[in-house]
Amino acid sequence: MDDRRSTLYQLISLVDHLPDPSSGRKTSQRDRLLAVTNQAVWAEELGFGGFGVGEHHFDQYIMPAPELILSHIAARTTTLRLGTSVSLLANLDPVRFAEQLAVLDVMSGGRIEVTFARGASDETARAFGIEDIEQLRPKFEESLRLVIELLEAERVSWSGRFRTPLDGVRLEPRPLQSSHDLIWIGGGLSTVSADLAADLGLRFMLPSLFRWPEDYRKIVKRYRRRAIDAGHGDRIEVGFPSYVHVAPTSQEARRRWRPYLENYRDFALRLRSGFGRPTDYDSLLRGPAICGSPAEVADRVSEVNALLGLGRHMVLMDAGALPERLLRESLELFAAQVIPELSSGNGPPVE
Repeated sequence: MDDRRSTLYQLISLVDHLPDPSSGRKTSQRDRLLAVTNQAVWAEELGFGGFGVGEHHFDQYIMPAPELILSHIAARTTTLRLGTSVSLLANLDPVRFAEQLAVLDVMSGGRIEVTFARGASDETARAFGIEDIEQLRPKFEESLRLVIELLEAERVSWSGRFRTPLDGVRLEPRPLQSSHDLIWIGGGLSTVSADLAADLGLRFMLPSLFRWPEDYRKIVKRYRRRAIDAGHGDRIEVGFPSYVHVAPTSQEARRRWRPYLENYRDFALRLRSGFGRPTDYDSLLRGPAICGSPAEVADRVSEVNALLGLGRHMVLMDAGALPERLLRESLELFAAQVIPELSSGNGPPVE
């Protein structure tokens, strides 16, 4: 398999911990976390390019510290790129996080990536000591710039609004990768995150919400134009996550995935509203969710790649308490029959 093509397709898990929609039974939290690490090992065995986990707090997502599970996965894999989808940087101390990132990068042999995002939950921000929510965005940007400087500079002397100054601090250990190789910026429909990614020459990751891919065309075009104007045209890359399920036939895929995708949808809708599109099962399959036979899934993935000019397509398969047997079959079909049908590349989005 072509290296660029295998890197293009990566798995992610948001580590939701929901009861099975048929039986009502729920695995233990430990078993769910172990299942996520096993999924990453399978991903490497099957030829996926990478694996990521998302950061959430205080609900039925059970992954508040993605860096910890990635360190465990790093010890069980050798080639898989490992990332966070996302890390809520405004809630963290940037110096401490830069240190953790550097340790992970060195210990993994230069396989770590992080997607930084501002975060959308006021409750979470307050729990981490941010009382004035208006400070969330400027604190995020300040922390981001400091992390980049710590990763790149030999020594850092710095002062800002939201933490104590630094005087000649040297990050140890030294990361193996550059900040551009390590960092993505996560964003949605807001122009602020897209503009920040473009101005800093960083890659731009779209969110795993129940919106249709075409909803993001305008913001992706803005990111590309602004990055080119800033002299970062050679650093442009866009990533996008899709909910995906593959079965031997389209009929079987649609039938067996329905209770699990609806299970996850109902959970997600309780946490957030305003997805902007209908969220009934058939509508989801026309938009943010890709389901069918290997040939049908390959066609849909290729359409999304072209629509947004993707350099990275993240595949989310394990949501909604999908049983391990169905997850493993879907992974194997995607790796063996979908990826070989897809072309790589990260050209501009279709006009």
